[in-house]
Amino acid sequence: MLIKVPSALHIGLETVGVDVEINMASRGLPGFEIVGLPSKAVDESRERVRTAIVNSHIEFPAQKITVNLAPADIPKEGSFYDLPIAIGILSAVLDFRIPEKTLFFGELSLDGSLRHTKGALLLALFAREFGYKHLFVPKDSVNEAAAIPEIKVYPVRHLAEMVEHLVGRVQLIPVSKPQSLPDAETHPEFDMAEILGQEQAKRAMEIAAAGGHNILMVGSPGAGKTMLARALPGILPSLNETESLEVTKIYSASGNVKAGGGLLSTRPFRAPHHSTSLVGLIGGGSKPQPGEISLAHRGVLFLDEFSEFPRSVLEALRQPLEDGYVTIARALRRVQYPAQFMLVASSNPCPCGYLNHPKKPCICSPREVQKYRKRASGPILDRIDLHVEVPAVAVDDLAQNRQAKQGELSAAIRERIQRTRNSQQQRFREEGIQTNAEMKNAHLKKYVQLEPEVEQILRQAANRFQLSARSYFRMQKIARTIADLEDVKEIELKHMAEALQYRPKIHDEE
Repeated sequence: MLIKVPSALHIGLETVGVDVEINMASRGLPGFEIVGLPSKAVDESRERVRTAIVNSHIEFPAQKITVNLAPADIPKEGSFYDLPIAIGILSAVLDFRIPEKTLFFGELSLDGSLRHTKGALLLALFAREFGYKHLFVPKDSVNEAAAIPEIKVYPVRHLAEMVEHLVGRVQLIPVSKPQSLPDAETHPEFDMAEILGQEQAKRAMEIAAAGGHNILMVGSPGAGKTMLARALPGILPSLNETESLEVTKIYSASGNVKAGGGLLSTRPFRAPHHSTSLVGLIGGGSKPQPGEISLAHRGVLFLDEFSEFPRSVLEALRQPLEDGYVTIARALRRVQYPAQFMLVASSNPCPCGYLNHPKKPCICSPREVQKYRKRASGPILDRIDLHVEVPAVAVDDLAQNRQAKQGELSAAIRERIQRTRNSQQQRFREEGIQTNAEMKNAHLKKYVQLEPEVEQILRQAANRFQLSARSYFRMQKIARTIADLEDVKEIELKHMAEALQYRPKIHDEE
């Protein structure tokens, strides 16, 4: 007897259909084999399926069982084939029909219960694309899959429960609407009002958040760089529907959606340690997985102690920062992950950290300072839109600021940034981009019209400060964002002048 159960596999963020073919031979010695280039996790399904069926109080058939995962030339990975394999075997044992236009998905525990399994959202998107109407998933994965409204998603707790439904004894009820659950990190560590002084740095952070620009903060230890970065999530607007789906797909594929979780609504904030590897940051491995830059998609990648990261790791950021995606090529496959993130970096001005400090002397030699600054190459620094100095705040000033009126709350800043982001999304609704930072040269010609006096000051600054062509165009993007914050249609002289204050610092290479 031959039984076919439709399933799928995901390669990166792409999903490919897989037919789980189960043959129950009446002749030959009892056995259980899985073919079709299964990984170790798939091959171990034999014991999970066998034990789960027995512990569901169903006799496992004493027959030669061969499972083929077709097409056989594509490597199969993951534990979500457990349920379709078990259903295929039980359909022959209990003589029930596999429903049409139905997909089964989930990892089995030895007691027959279903565990939360990564990739439920990707399978639901595949089901919608290819006309499947019903999807049976573990209960803890149902919110993730139910985000696609065109599919009826059924929560399954136990294999026995699944069987009772298929034989008609019990009726499982599909989830009509995914349960609304808060994201893990909905509350930022700091509010902007808690940061004393640093008005210029806070202004730069607001501009960066409003336009999705990259920013580098340079200052002595204790000046407030990390605090500013940690307060950034509090002024970022929530993900819109399109962005939420993009981000959740990445987290679903990598297994970062927690049990019971659904679509992510808050922007990711990733802060890897400076000892992270190239693969950890960019992504990769023999089975290419998304790295920190992809997990930060539509959110923030915070690199604290920027100059302490290995140069090879920082250099790998060049292409993602420019293109908004990363392509990982391996011998057997080629995977592309989106990586449209805000880079927020912080660094000390020198190895000891006290160069130009008003009270503490710097003990570094000029050669040491120069060597330290060269850890981040010119091309990387050129891709960072805003460079801001974060000076040390005197103790007396801290005391005065604490007694003074509280600064602007993050909630008020977020409202202003939300309005700015909305205007950008309206502007670029036909362009396939979300923010000013994503504009290409064609978009600049279309949406950034400079008056003669504004263009003149930009040209003078470009010649005086030796701005590269990339920096020249990035200044226009920043000026556009500053004008958007003021809800002004035309870029004025003051907008460009402020943008030029944050021009990339060019260090002497001699």
